[in-house]
Amino acid sequence: MRGWWQEITGLVLPVDCAGCGHPRTELCERCRGLLGGAASARRVRPSPEPPGLPPVWAAGRYADEVRAVVLAHKERGALGLARPLGTALAGAVLRVGVTGPVLLVPVPSARRAVARRGHDAIARMARAAARELRRQGVPARAVSVLRQWRPVADQSALTAAGRLANLSGALVAVGCSVMLLEGAPVVLVDDLVTTGASLSAAAGAVAAAGGRVAGAAVVAGPHAP
Repeated sequence: MRGWWQEITGLVLPVDCAGCGHPRTELCERCRGLLGGAASARRVRPSPEPPGLPPVWAAGRYADEVRAVVLAHKERGALGLARPLGTALAGAVLRVGVTGPVLLVPVPSARRAVARRGHDAIARMARAAARELRRQGVPARAVSVLRQWRPVADQSALTAAGRLANLSGALVAVGCSVMLLEGAPVVLVDDLVTTGASLSAAAGAVAAAGGRVAGAAVVAGPHAP
């Protein structure tokens, strides 16, 4: 119900740009450009790099306006931003270099976080990215096949090592997903990469279910050192 109401109010009420606050537009052209895409996507490597982390490509840099847009969609329910965020994410997926059919597998959020937000932000962006890829002729499908099978602590206050330990063995592929994962290469998708612990755990879960992870794509990553 909450997600439906957010969709309707976003259509009928005037809004300001989620990135810079420019009036009467949900996302201005400048901030849309800052999200990046295939042309600006770059390889990012957390330091230290967690074991099992696949190659990660980020469409943009996580700072200022891009940070504001990501948080507006994820935490404040600006659901209309899923499409431009998905378009940016699709650009990063293209840089992974998969040819032919591809499965976009979102890194799962904790159920309590999804319930609090009223929507699954990462899954929503993954579906938008798959639609954009198909529009460009890439046979892509978003499949939410990973789950957290045990509670995990809030990652925000943990060190890189703590995040890795917190997520170790916490993600699993749902039982009916094995044949699906074996059918096409997987690109893991998320909104951000920081330490890489979530993507590393997700890659391990996909591999354990018989899938092949070709790489990972995120909307934004940290500034280069």
